[in-house]
Amino acid sequence: MDAHADAVSTVSEVSKSSAGTLTVFPVPAFQDNYLWVIDDGKDAVVVDPGDAAPVLAYLDSRGLTLRAILITHKHADHIGGVDTLLARFDVPVHGPAQEAIACVDHPHHGGETVHIEAPAMTLEVIDVPGHTSGHIAYFLGAGAAGAPRLFCGDTLFSCGCGRLFEGTPAQMLASLDALAALPPATLVHCAHEYTLSNIRFALAVDPENAALNAWHQEATALRAAGRPTLPTTLAQERVTNPFLRSDAPAIIAAAEQHVGQTGLSREAVFAAVRGWKDTFR
Repeated sequence: MDAHADAVSTVSEVSKSSAGTLTVFPVPAFQDNYLWVIDDGKDAVVVDPGDAAPVLAYLDSRGLTLRAILITHKHADHIGGVDTLLARFDVPVHGPAQEAIACVDHPHHGGETVHIEAPAMTLEVIDVPGHTSGHIAYFLGAGAAGAPRLFCGDTLFSCGCGRLFEGTPAQMLASLDALAALPPATLVHCAHEYTLSNIRFALAVDPENAALNAWHQEATALRAAGRPTLPTTLAQERVTNPFLRSDAPAIIAAAEQHVGQTGLSREAVFAAVRGWKDTFR
């Protein structure tokens, strides 16, 4: 087995989430990326394939044929493997219309639906600027994949959110609000294994949060066992993620203490917490 195939095999089978006819699997890449593969046992879709080799290893190990590629944003660790995959599979590449990504031949602004014949699925495209100006997310409703599922790239993480490389705090807050409005049972398929570092920051902001402390213990045990902490759920994020709780008294108090100012608006609270996270060590 080569190194890439071996990396795939290190992800515990428990991390594979399946119900009905679809399976969703986090193919590990680089230091902490997950390249999500959705398949029906024959045909597959991959989300944000920053590296082709581990994706190809996973497809070959299960005898899968790639049928489509979904891109959330332009960063290299999310698109770097697309050309290699296209050299083997002639498939459509869906991605953000507002970003210059040469490989995208099906551009989306948000508000559209993506219909894929095999594996059969329909995804809603959500406009979520903030991390980048044209970032989009994909929402797969409950059905063949069991619970509803969100593929959110670098917008939402477990107990965190993406850095604001191009967008404004107002844009990111609106994007997170749009995601938080999805059904609580939605499984959140983030693109990075940032959970433990995000929890450490969240505890600095909200140390008395019982749900957050419980999640810290659970996530620590998962990583110690070599298992992903993802997907998480929106229900859990709503009670543990400080970036989804800018109107919570504990988050407001922490933000105001951090900046030494009172009476902050909800947007200012979000901006203060995001700025705090940028410098947190």
